[in-house]
Amino acid sequence: MSNLIRGISENGGVVFCGVDSTEIVRTAEQLHHTSATCSAALGRLLTGASLMGSMLKDDGDSITLRVAGGGPTGTVVACTDGTGNVKGCIDHPLVELPLKANGHLDVGSAVGKNGVLTVIRDNRLQKEPTVGQVPLVSGEIAEDLTSYYAYSEQVPTVCALGVLVDTDLTIACAGGFLLQLLPGATDAEITQLEQNIAAMPSVTELLREGKTPEDMMNLALAGFNPNVLDEREVQYKCDCSEERTEEMLLSLGRKELEKLRDEDPDCEVVCHFCHTKYHFDLNQLVEKAAYYLEHDDIREQIAQNGYEKIKEYFTYPDRIQKMLATRYQQ
Repeated sequence: MSNLIRGISENGGVVFCGVDSTEIVRTAEQLHHTSATCSAALGRLLTGASLMGSMLKDDGDSITLRVAGGGPTGTVVACTDGTGNVKGCIDHPLVELPLKANGHLDVGSAVGKNGVLTVIRDNRLQKEPTVGQVPLVSGEIAEDLTSYYAYSEQVPTVCALGVLVDTDLTIACAGGFLLQLLPGATDAEITQLEQNIAAMPSVTELLREGKTPEDMMNLALAGFNPNVLDEREVQYKCDCSEERTEEMLLSLGRKELEKLRDEDPDCEVVCHFCHTKYHFDLNQLVEKAAYYLEHDDIREQIAQNGYEKIKEYFTYPDRIQKMLATRYQQ
């Protein structure tokens, strides 16, 4: 597992989130068999997603990041839950490009910058997900996430991400941090932060030296007396299952399932995120789809009955009344 911390400055004006995502990116490389450049691209996006997920208010909320820059890697996707656990995939995992002049992997050219970063926030309290979209700045991921926060959420943010790939294509280290200014920050504080960030080595240099996310926070927030709010373990975690995959197939409808069955009754579905294979007999699924179609009125009545019961017994005023009644009975 990988280590993630959240912290805040003493005056509450700056929040920090940092992660050592080495194990997450190693798992992604092993699952997707990525080239060095693709490992860096997917690893950076997974790291950024983990940081963003850990800042959600509810563990049941989720964020999906989708980078489509028109480059040879195709689309890169990372999903995170409210705890910072992540999963991801990349269209073309074997793409490799020459190194840049400075010797670094050319992630920007592989991903491309003639496209957009799409951020989908799924809040359980809302009926529909919130979708934000910004043009890509460089395709290097960190700059693009910074741009998203600046233009879509109007939050001044510093994002630093890094993935170091060894000569044998294994992941030597990976990590990153998000730093955000809250309203009310003074010019002097902003200047101090800029100086701190400019003086910091890269994320991968820090990790290679054995530094932790807390060390990153102390460097970034030097002079701000930061405190760690919480610390947790995060991991690459796919939530696919046979049941969810079957539900997905049934959602295609009976006619579409019949077409697939006529081509081949033995169906194999492979998860894009973890490559787990699920096998189904389409004859059985067609029968299930037909049953649900024939009994649609029953399902609708059950759903309506459930809704009426919830509305009657679990409305907000009703809960308040029950709590007050319980309190005065004690």
